[in-house]
Amino acid sequence: MASTRYALIAGAAATALLATACSGAGAGGSSGGGKSINVLMVGNPQMEDIAKLTKDNFTEDTGIKVNFTILPENELRDKVTQDIATQAGQYDVATIGAYEVPIWEKNGWLHDLGSYADKDTGFDKADLLKPMVQSLTGSDGKLYALPFYGESSMLMYNKDVMKAKGITVPERPTWQQIADIAAEVDGAEPGMKGICLRGLAGWGELGAPLTSMVNTFGGTWFTEDWKAQVNSGGFKEATKFYVDLVREHGEAGAPQAGFTECLNALSQKKVAMWYDATSAAGSLEDPASSKIAGNVGYAYAPTVKTDSSGWLWAWSWAMPKTTKNADAASKFMLWASSKKYENLVGEKLGWSRVPAGKRASTYEIPEYKKAAASFGDITLKSIEGADPANPGVQPRPTVGIQYVAIPEFQDLGTKVTQEISAAIAGKTSVDKALDDGQKLAEEVAKTYQK
Repeated sequence: MASTRYALIAGAAATALLATACSGAGAGGSSGGGKSINVLMVGNPQMEDIAKLTKDNFTEDTGIKVNFTILPENELRDKVTQDIATQAGQYDVATIGAYEVPIWEKNGWLHDLGSYADKDTGFDKADLLKPMVQSLTGSDGKLYALPFYGESSMLMYNKDVMKAKGITVPERPTWQQIADIAAEVDGAEPGMKGICLRGLAGWGELGAPLTSMVNTFGGTWFTEDWKAQVNSGGFKEATKFYVDLVREHGEAGAPQAGFTECLNALSQKKVAMWYDATSAAGSLEDPASSKIAGNVGYAYAPTVKTDSSGWLWAWSWAMPKTTKNADAASKFMLWASSKKYENLVGEKLGWSRVPAGKRASTYEIPEYKKAAASFGDITLKSIEGADPANPGVQPRPTVGIQYVAIPEFQDLGTKVTQEISAAIAGKTSVDKALDDGQKLAEEVAKTYQK
């Protein structure tokens, strides 16, 4: 698969910096001062919003034309890895996350963006939430990406369904409680399933909620001394729980369901609950696209053995070193992550749709506080409480809650989740999927055990 090929490119380049960007690898900008830039971004609602607002606002004000390429999450990861790792130079700006930043920074693939932010007096870098800044900072202490929106994870549910069934969802539920509720509300309305959990293969798709579950079940991908744990202990227990829950009470077509599909499933009353990113709340509360707007309940990420289990992520703007339009690209990124842009979204599209989770000041805006009254506090506390260094019950060899911060994880996580997705589809067993995954993880571990 393409994802495997590009992940191998990134992994190899992580240990040996690729050659300097090829001359002539233009980024699509015009020859007249970089008045046109190419932006590659994931196809989440917040990105679709900025694509709609850019022309009449940013371009109108600056004269800089922005050409957007919007892709589903897995395709985005493949494309951005290919472009940046091979130094192709097709894009001036790309959305990446906390996983990529420290790895790609060490390879010299990214521009330092902190210096641009410091020079922009209106940007207010000090207002960015500390967990977001820390996750996007390189080993040299410089900021290599600007957060567009930040997120942890939480449980979201249809309050009307719970009320009709006489169910009170705990604010801090356990996974067993959620499984019991899913069984009870399965079929509560015609065609409605109990819960949506991602079943689409991908280290950042199925791998994100599953790994957060593995942590709280007491499992880990690797021990502190790099012993693979994929087919044992809490990893196996969590995976069997996850697969059984999806197969028994999960969404239709689960092996093809990622973030977008689950968002649609809950908002269109096809499922009663969903565990996923806190950033989904804004879309769920938008009456223009959600049938349950105003009737959504929120709870902290379910736990088993840990006090919390929410992940930490920021879809962020990064600038490849290959760009020939650094000035124009930096102006776009600063605008896209600014207070001014958040207010623009609130005024034009509705305050629930503000790309939040990155600035402390967002949670003090009266209009946003009102729109986010049901989910804002849980979101902020989940982000602030996430601990990438200690997400489970045992020491880890690297940081990361829903991922392992090594270059090889992009390939490893994708291959293992492909097997687990097949188990959800009934094409293999969980034991076989994890035994195969253990072999792959052991090969990765050898590199670090040496």
